[in-house]
Amino acid sequence: MDLWRPALAIVTAAVVFLNEFSCSFGDVVTLDVKHKFAGQPRNLTAMKAHDLRRHGRLLSTVDIDIPLGGDGYPTGAGLYFAKLLIGNPIEEYHVQVDTGSDLLWLNCAGCDKCPKESNLGIELKLYDPKKSSSSSLVYCKDEFCSTAHDGKLKNCKSERQCEYYVVYGDGTGNGGYFVKDSVQLQQVTGNLQTAPTNGTIVFGCGNKRSGDLSTSSEAVNGIIGFGQANSSVISQLAASGKVKKKFAHCLDNVDGGGIFTIGEVVEPQIKNKAPMLPKQSHYKIKTKEVEIGDTIIKLATSFFGRTDENAAIIDSGTTLSYLPTRIYELLVEKITSGKQFEVEKIEGQFSCFKYENNVDDEFPVVKFHFKNSLVLSVYPHDYLFKYRDDMRCIGWQDNGSKKDEEDLILLGDLALSNKLVIYDIENQSIGWTDYNCTTNVKVKDAQTGTEYTVGAHLISSATSFTVEGILILLPILTHLLHFSL
Repeated sequence: MDLWRPALAIVTAAVVFLNEFSCSFGDVVTLDVKHKFAGQPRNLTAMKAHDLRRHGRLLSTVDIDIPLGGDGYPTGAGLYFAKLLIGNPIEEYHVQVDTGSDLLWLNCAGCDKCPKESNLGIELKLYDPKKSSSSSLVYCKDEFCSTAHDGKLKNCKSERQCEYYVVYGDGTGNGGYFVKDSVQLQQVTGNLQTAPTNGTIVFGCGNKRSGDLSTSSEAVNGIIGFGQANSSVISQLAASGKVKKKFAHCLDNVDGGGIFTIGEVVEPQIKNKAPMLPKQSHYKIKTKEVEIGDTIIKLATSFFGRTDENAAIIDSGTTLSYLPTRIYELLVEKITSGKQFEVEKIEGQFSCFKYENNVDDEFPVVKFHFKNSLVLSVYPHDYLFKYRDDMRCIGWQDNGSKKDEEDLILLGDLALSNKLVIYDIENQSIGWTDYNCTTNVKVKDAQTGTEYTVGAHLISSATSFTVEGILILLPILTHLLHFSL
């Protein structure tokens, strides 16, 4: 079974929302986002388990500004969560931001295993559609439901609600039924300026949970997925004709936070973009070679043994990055051979060593080469994270625990941080450039041609942990989640 696919994946969340969605957006919208592990020390094993869980499952337009908090540092926050304002009267919910899945779901009234408190310093509450005057149920006869479940449902009766169940690779899951309700987002109205705007979205009302999703250590009110499927929030907004299916993020792994926004980024300009591989459930682009210092590994078809796997998954929702065993072993050898230190295992799986000097002076830059001369450079200060002041750990991980997935490359925050990454879903391309994620970008209003500045935000959690906010062009990483009745 694939490390990055759900243990049970019957149908992907592909849904047509043209008749289900309404919106009154202007140009740009923001969403308060904080880091999921803000204010508490990270357990490396728990962080890696989270990665595996996530990947066990995958005009007149508006620009949307999503302020983010948190960071992608393995010993820091490692995840991001956002504040959503939903319903009438408006209630505040904190949801994990997941660009590797599609569905937005909230813990709902009647949940049998939902945690009542969180170690993240946030208030947990259950969404109750009966208490929102703007909510309505989605039934199995609705177009949304039939498309979500890949066709007309059997035994569908007019009064039957449209149900879902999300299963992750480690067996954790969430289930319930779909509802429609109003959501308030932040529209960009000028340089570093936003204003609230309302829309209507379809999302999951989860009243069944299992596994680690029921614990309080990582508890949030739900998950918001920004995948390509029609069920994602970005696709719902795009189906209304109010946003473009383009987004970008810039994740700062130094101070935390960064930029995350929906719309067309015009500054800085991205010169090189690689085409997305078609008909994929992830954001996947073809990898030509991997360069480790002075060693170049050509990724011919024979290297992977299959015709479609010389590619990398680009996923900002994953903390670490995962390599085929052969590349991983060569990289570790390049990092550790001939060095005057001893490698020790931390928590049984992370290779660490004592090192107090500048890592960029001693260790190799890792470069991934893609089509159209697109290159992703990952520097030693990115992939060698501090475990203690005098201890560095290798952030690259071996993905070879499953034979059929041992050749996949998964590039998460470790590789994507300190870069402006742009996802052009409309034209099916991805590009990036090294960038200072504490600065600003410019987005273009497709209606007027006006360019607006969007900057990084400062968001603090209820704990003492504070980070720079992240502005995001709504990320549309392909869904790794699947759900079914």
